[in-house]
Amino acid sequence: MDPIYELQATVLKTLANPRRLQIVHVLAEGPADVSELAARLQISQPNVSQHLAVMRAAGVVEGDRAGRTVRYRLIDSDVVVACDTMRRVLRRRLLRLANLSTAPTAEVAAAASI
Repeated sequence: MDPIYELQATVLKTLANPRRLQIVHVLAEGPADVSELAARLQISQPNVSQHLAVMRAAGVVEGDRAGRTVRYRLIDSDVVVACDTMRRVLRRRLLRLANLSTAPTAEVAAAASI
């Protein structure tokens, strides 16, 4: 098997968490430290740190130390592009499902025409 599939699976597993996806989108705006991320996401700093550790191990983010503060950033901005593409796919899917649930069935349409 092509090793790229293994790497892709690792990154996708890492991103298969709503909080980590939120972190990706916040970091898309620019580097941030743990306290900034915690405030923006309204979650605890230890929780943010745990998510960042997983993301760092998967090669999604890296930290730049400035004194006692570590500012995290995305290693590759195309991660956001991939996430945004998936969000567009899912929005279209939700729209299709919503249209299906509101579309009259053939039976209901026939009865309405009587």
